[in-house]
Amino acid sequence: MFDSGKMLTLKQPSDNCSRKKAKSSLEKFFPVLHWLPKYPVREWLLGDIIAGISVGIIQMPQGLAYSLLAAVPPVFGLYSSFYPVLTYFLFGTSRHVSIGGFAVLCVMIGNVAEDMVPSNFFIEVDNITNETVINTEMRDRMRVDVVASLTLITGIIQVLLGLTQFGFVVNYLSGPLVCAYTTAAALHVTLSQLKYIFGVNVKRYSGPASFIFTFIDLCTSLAKTNIGTLVVSIVSFVVLIAAKRISATFSSRMPVPFPSEFVVLIISTAISAGVNLNSQYNTDVVGAIQTGLKAPSFPRSDNIGTLVGSAFAIAVVGYGLSISLGKMFGMKHGYSVDSNQELIALGMSNLVGGFFQCYAISSSMSRSLILESTGGKSQVSGAISALVILIVLLKIGELFQQLPKAVLAAIVIVNLVGMYRQFGDTVTLWKTNKAELLVWVVTLLSTVLLNMDMGLVVSLGFSLLTVIFRTQLPHYSILGQVLHSDIYRDMEQHKEIEEIPGIKIFKSSTTLYFANSEQYVNALIKKTSIDVSKLIAAKRKATAKWEKKVNQLRDKSKKKEKKRDLKAKHGPLPAISTVKVNDFAVNVEPAVQLNCEYSNANTREDHSLTALGIKKPQIHSIILDLSTLNFVDSDSIKVLKNIFKDFGEIEINVYLACCQYIVIEQLEKGGFFGKEITKSHVFPSVHDAVVHCTTTSGTIAEVQKTSCGGL
Repeated sequence: MFDSGKMLTLKQPSDNCSRKKAKSSLEKFFPVLHWLPKYPVREWLLGDIIAGISVGIIQMPQGLAYSLLAAVPPVFGLYSSFYPVLTYFLFGTSRHVSIGGFAVLCVMIGNVAEDMVPSNFFIEVDNITNETVINTEMRDRMRVDVVASLTLITGIIQVLLGLTQFGFVVNYLSGPLVCAYTTAAALHVTLSQLKYIFGVNVKRYSGPASFIFTFIDLCTSLAKTNIGTLVVSIVSFVVLIAAKRISATFSSRMPVPFPSEFVVLIISTAISAGVNLNSQYNTDVVGAIQTGLKAPSFPRSDNIGTLVGSAFAIAVVGYGLSISLGKMFGMKHGYSVDSNQELIALGMSNLVGGFFQCYAISSSMSRSLILESTGGKSQVSGAISALVILIVLLKIGELFQQLPKAVLAAIVIVNLVGMYRQFGDTVTLWKTNKAELLVWVVTLLSTVLLNMDMGLVVSLGFSLLTVIFRTQLPHYSILGQVLHSDIYRDMEQHKEIEEIPGIKIFKSSTTLYFANSEQYVNALIKKTSIDVSKLIAAKRKATAKWEKKVNQLRDKSKKKEKKRDLKAKHGPLPAISTVKVNDFAVNVEPAVQLNCEYSNANTREDHSLTALGIKKPQIHSIILDLSTLNFVDSDSIKVLKNIFKDFGEIEINVYLACCQYIVIEQLEKGGFFGKEITKSHVFPSVHDAVVHCTTTSGTIAEVQKTSCGGL
C-alpha cells in the first residue's frame, strides 16, 4: 500500500549517464579519442617514428608509380598518400595497416578513367610539324576529375555500408576468390606497365577481351621498342630484385628495411638528368610535379551516375583487402578490429580524398609488413609517414621531374611478385578442395578475359553458385552406435560401430531447404531400403479390397434379411447350419451366418499391414538427425510433415533429434506441431531418441480382437 500523503517521484536520468553515452558514441566514431590519450609515449613513440619514416620513404615512390596505374599525373599519387592517411589516423581501428595506394585498386581506377576519357578524344594537329599529337594536359585534367568523382562515390558507399552495419558483405569474398582476383589484377597491372618498359605506344582497349587485344597490340608494337627505355627498365629490374634479395637475406641484422625503391628513384633521376635521357634517347619522364597543397574542391557531379557500379566494386574490393590485413595483424598482436568502423574509416578517407583529387585507397600488404617489422605500434606511424609525404610535396617533389616512367613501371611490377606467388595456391587447392580450385580458376579467367569489374561480378556469382551446388549434393548417411557409448557415426566411414536393430538414424551433411527437399526424401527412402510408396499403395489396395468385401457382405445380409422376413410370414423356419465364430463351432440360421461374417469384417477398422496380409518392415522407428539445420522454410516443413505421415501409414514411428532452438521455433510458427506430431517426437540428442525407441518398441503390442456379439 502506498502512503497517500506522500508523492511518488520518478528518478531522473543523471547527467553523468548521458555524458558517458555521448562520450562512448563519440569515441566509437573517432577511435583516436579513445587510444591517443592512453598512448604510451616512452614504449611506443620511438618505434612509431622509425616505422613512419620507413613507410613514408617507401610510400613516396609507390605513390608516384601507382599514379601511372590510376591514369593520373604523379603528383596525385602523392596527394593520395597524404590526405587519406591522416583521415584514417582519426577513424581507423587497426594499428598496423598502411593506408594508401594499392596496385589492384589503381588499375581498376585507371580502367574507369581511360574508358571515360580516352586519349583519342584529345588528338590535335601540331601547327609547326603538322603531326598529330595528344593534348595530354587537357586529358589529364579531365581524368583527374573522373578519378576524384569516383573516389568520392566510393567513400560515400563505404560510409553508408558501415553505418548500416553492412561490414559482413566482405564475407562473400572467399579466400580463393580474393587470391585469384588479385592475381588476375596483377596480370592486368603488368600488361598495362609493359608499354612503359618497352617505350612503345599501345592502343587503349576497354570491355570484354580488352586484355587479349592489348596483349596482341603490344606484341605487334615490340618492333618499335625504345632501346634506351628498355635498358633503363632492365637495369631497374636487376637493381630492385637484387636489393630486395639482399635486404631479405640480411633483414635480421638490419634495424630497418633497405629502401631500395627510394634509392633507385634518386639514382635513376640523377642519371636521367645528367645524360638527358628525355631528349637524347626519347625516354618518357615524369615531367613537371606541382609543389604545395591544393585547396579542396567538389568533384564534377555530371558523371556520378555512370560511376556508381565501378565505385561499388572498388569499395568492396578495397574494404576486403584492408579488413583481411587488419584482422590478421589484430589476431597476431592481440587487439580487436571493428569491421564496420573499418568500413567507415576507409569511406571517410576516400570521402576526404575525393575533395583533394585523390584516387581511392586501401591497405598495402608490403608497406604494412614494413611498418610492423620496423617497430610500428599504432597509427602514429601512419601520421609520421604522411609528414614525410608532406615534405616531398612542399620541397622535394620537383626534384623528380626527370625521373623515367620506366623506373616507376619496374617498381610496380617488382612489387607484384608476391601476388604471382599465389599461383602456387592451385597446387594446394587441387589436393584439398577441388570446388575452391574451380572458383580460383573461374575467377582468374573471368577477370582476365572480361575485365576487372565484370570479372568480380562473374566470380562472385560463380562462388555463390558453388555453395548452392554443394547443398544440392550433400552426403547422406545412416548412423550407427560406437560400441558402449552414446556416440553415433556414419556406418560407411567407421568400422567399429553397429546399427541398432529396428532403428534407422538418418543424417544429411547440409541444411534442408526448398532446393534439396525432394532429394532429402529420396535419399531417406534409399538409405532405409523401404519403398514407402509401394507399401502405401499395397496397403490402400488391400484396404479397398477388404472394404469392397464388407460392402458385399452388407448387401447380402440385407437381402437375406428381407427373404427371411417373407418366409417367416408364409413358410417354415430355415434350416440350421454350423459356422465358426472366433474358432468356435456355432449352430446358426443362414441369415445369422451372414450377419456374423459382416460383423466380424466390420470390426477390423485399423487395417494394419499384418491384418491385410502385407509383410511389415523390419524397422519400427526412424530418427532424423537435424543437427546440420540452421533454418527451415515452408518447403522443408511440408517435407518433414509428409515423412511423418507416409512412414506413419506403414507403421513406422519418426522422431527428430539434435534440433537447434531456432529450428524448433520456426517449426512451431510454421504449423508443424499438432495432434499427430507433437513435441514429444523431438529429442535433444540422437541417444535420447534411441533410448525412447528401444524402450517403447518392447512394450507396445498391437492386439486385435474380433467377436460376433449376441451369440
